[in-house]
Amino acid sequence: MCKRKLLLLPLFLFPLVIILTQCLSTKKEITDPRGAAYAGAKTCISCHSSIAGSYLHTAHNIASSPASAQSIHGSFSPGFNSVIYNNHTKLLMTTADSGYYQTNFVNGQKVESARIDIAMGGVKGETYLYWKQNELFQLPVSFDNTNNRWIVSPGYDTTIASFDRMINIRCMECHASYAKTEQGLVPSFGGNAIGFDKASVILGIDCERCHGSAKQHADFQTANPTVKTAKYIIRISKLTRGQKTDLCGTCHSGTQTINSKSIFGFTPGDKLTDYKKHEPNAGPLDLAHMDVHGDQLDMLKTSKCYISSKMDCNTCHNTHRNERGSAQLFARRCQSCHSSTGHNIVCKMANQLDAKILQAKCISCHMPALPSKAIVNQQKPVMIHTHHIGIYPDEIARLTEYLKKK
Repeated sequence: MCKRKLLLLPLFLFPLVIILTQCLSTKKEITDPRGAAYAGAKTCISCHSSIAGSYLHTAHNIASSPASAQSIHGSFSPGFNSVIYNNHTKLLMTTADSGYYQTNFVNGQKVESARIDIAMGGVKGETYLYWKQNELFQLPVSFDNTNNRWIVSPGYDTTIASFDRMINIRCMECHASYAKTEQGLVPSFGGNAIGFDKASVILGIDCERCHGSAKQHADFQTANPTVKTAKYIIRISKLTRGQKTDLCGTCHSGTQTINSKSIFGFTPGDKLTDYKKHEPNAGPLDLAHMDVHGDQLDMLKTSKCYISSKMDCNTCHNTHRNERGSAQLFARRCQSCHSSTGHNIVCKMANQLDAKILQAKCISCHMPALPSKAIVNQQKPVMIHTHHIGIYPDEIARLTEYLKKK
């Protein structure tokens, strides 16, 4: 009798074990770090796969990425993986099972090393960050995509390799979709080091950074698939011109600003001046005080094209597609206004240029690539197209010389 009871006991326990296993293995619903109103980019992709596919290759999407073979473009092969500081100091880029590393050697001895955890950028170049507990620091070597070489990170001392440049919230506000700050854990003299909740960091610029929180929109459209008009989402096309430029201006209005509130709290339709204003000592807002890297919006607003029209950033830029280097595409957008039939202002050199040259030269002539003062590369200037649309005598001279040789 006792044996029969013992044999039956596992049969009674079996359902209980199954229930407990299911309870323990059930994952908590993943919520967006920004709050319950946000759906997350993966939810957007389920319906907007085509847009999501093209957006993957844009500068916004790769503004920051986890370190990987895809996001780090520099070579790790011997002979191509070093930066020489002086006769005694060199830094090597190496790989290991645990990741990608930058390691500093002085007189052949390993002095300091850190793993590349985050890649920022990827168009003109990219720089790298590493975690030290909950704080982020910039690594001493970056990669120059334009010239395909490792370089000393912009603004760094070129004689020593330094690993102590801390990343603050301002960097993350324009290179990530979200990051929650907290007290830094690495000992510091001031005691005010900024740390980040690692679980809260959303790398890259995602859909909801520009379109606003989308949970209600996603829930409604999923429950009502026959409703084709987007509900409960901010439609950029419905914003006013000022609201559109303010949205872009959260990141593209310069760094010489004072933030009264975190840009992460900005919702499309908000006023930019409620979040950031130019510093009083930043100087007058003229071209001499603006930089081609960060002041695109202010530069555009000084242009006659902007002043005399209703254009905004989206007039020229399709933010869902990678259109970098498409000179003819942008030229066609210029000519949609500047044509002999639709506009009384056309290129004064149009009669001297055939159609192909005209289409190729619109941007290079009227928005030339100029050296950035904000991104200082000691080895070679970083060239970025200015957003002040105008007439540049030097460019006219180059074009005239080109026509003479033709």
